[in-house]
Amino acid sequence: MALQNTSNLSNAITTRYTQRYQRAAAVKRLYDQLAIPVGAPQFDLEQRRGMGSTYTFNFASDLTPGSTAISESVDIVPQFIRDATSTVTPTSRGEAIKWSELVDLEAYTDFVALRAEKVGENAMETIESLAISAALGGSLVSRAAARASLNAGTAADTWTEATMWEASAMVQGLRCPPYMDKGRSMHLAIAHPDAYYDLFHGGNVVTAATYQNLGILLNGEIGEIANFKLIISPWAKVFGGAGADNSTGSSQTYVLSAAAEALDKSLSVTTGTNVVYGRYLTVGTEETGTTFYPTNERVKWISGTTTAVIVGSGANGGLRFDHAVTDYVLNGDSVYPVAYGTPGSMVKIFANEVGAFGKPVGPKFDGLANQWQSLAWKFYGGYGRIAENYILRGEYASSLDA
Repeated sequence: MALQNTSNLSNAITTRYTQRYQRAAAVKRLYDQLAIPVGAPQFDLEQRRGMGSTYTFNFASDLTPGSTAISESVDIVPQFIRDATSTVTPTSRGEAIKWSELVDLEAYTDFVALRAEKVGENAMETIESLAISAALGGSLVSRAAARASLNAGTAADTWTEATMWEASAMVQGLRCPPYMDKGRSMHLAIAHPDAYYDLFHGGNVVTAATYQNLGILLNGEIGEIANFKLIISPWAKVFGGAGADNSTGSSQTYVLSAAAEALDKSLSVTTGTNVVYGRYLTVGTEETGTTFYPTNERVKWISGTTTAVIVGSGANGGLRFDHAVTDYVLNGDSVYPVAYGTPGSMVKIFANEVGAFGKPVGPKFDGLANQWQSLAWKFYGGYGRIAENYILRGEYASSLDA
């Protein structure tokens, strides 16, 4: 007698997982929009070649403008076009979860849908972290002071209309390629809402909104300033606690005295001298340079000292990630980078076999009795800035942290 089972329904099951994975993997992309996608075959059976370890982009120099008249007796001295290259190195990423058959038999929660979406979200966040590192890891920086000195209480350190015009002049002067919008040369500015607060409440913006379009002021909408299209998102990168320290006590940074787990609502710290100062506490590692830590997270202190009760962005209002005992708790002002660039400032390389958003693998059965299942994702590719002058990184404090 023929029986319906997971084997002869494998296509339906896989489709269900894939759809939920792709829906989760495609959302919340932010810095990815600065990149031109370049698909490449991982294995070309006819040519027997792979993706390669690097992708190279060639640039040709300009000719020097002429400054002398044509001679009647001496020939023109020919010029040379010099070439230069930049390289992008692809990498690989992948994560997986595994569970027992008993979980599906006894759990009330719809883990089938939940697992696929969580795996898709993890793929999105992981691949987006590669885009963040490429977009914000350059050497072209504009800021009022060193990152560690940016102060929420100093107006000159915040994101303002004046700093946007300064950035506009710099990207145009360095010939960051614009994109055309209805015949106008435009760039993008990707920023966090905390930085946007100061920009929006600047005098010229408020005055213009009041007299020209009050709805803009009431709705918090600004489309563009200084030939930048504004892209404001809570998913924009924040250097938590990387700015000026809060309070003048003997300890502005704390080390966890016990490891913390995702969903925890309290932190055990070695000292609580100044833990109450600062708008947020950042748990992780201070980002002083261009090495970024994707598991850094900001939480709000509620009460306590050496055992600090916190509210975070985890699913239950606690922590999002696990944190080792060596992680720091930072109470300094946050620094908000703004990426000034265009679609085409970066390149995104990926193997066609896994696609731009990675590829789900599974569910797969394991064990002699098929008593375990697993679901994974994988990605082969990477991001890179095409040239250093293609993205300017602004760094600002926010008066909200003061």
